[in-house]
Amino acid sequence: MKFDKPIQQYYPEETSVCFGCGRNNPDGLHIESMWDGAVGVSHFTPKDAHLAYPGIVYGGLLASLVDCHSIGTAIAAMYTAAGYMPGDGPVITCVTGQLNISYRKPTPTGVMLVAKATPVEVSERKAIIHCDVFAGDTLVVHGEVVAVRVQPDAVVGGHQPRPDEQTTE
Repeated sequence: MKFDKPIQQYYPEETSVCFGCGRNNPDGLHIESMWDGAVGVSHFTPKDAHLAYPGIVYGGLLASLVDCHSIGTAIAAMYTAAGYMPGDGPVITCVTGQLNISYRKPTPTGVMLVAKATPVEVSERKAIIHCDVFAGDTLVVHGEVVAVRVQPDAVVGGHQPRPDEQTTE
């Protein structure tokens, strides 16, 4: 099923604070992922503040783009696999279980980047996403993300220690 707006626009207000994709983070990157039912696509233009070297984008920013776009794509793919749209059933929330990045070419500044994320495995509990980032026609980054589904309340309010992690003073 195709989504009519970026998957991040469906995220609950209280969890939309991620530096990479949170719409409620005024200092964030505001990465957005469109889902056509098979592939997630994101467009992002790095700013001058995102430099590693003159004319070259910082690798950490590219990793954030792959991470957030892949998680958004995983969530959209899980909704599609479950057969319902966001808001029509239980909220689906994922966190990054693994992030692997391969930098293929230096990424130039001043160019709109296009990230294309494809689910290669989707289950109820996790998704594996391959993401390629292009500057024009040039593949600059390839990433693989393992997205792990968590209960929505697990990401609200920060880490809450388990009883066995409690310390006494």
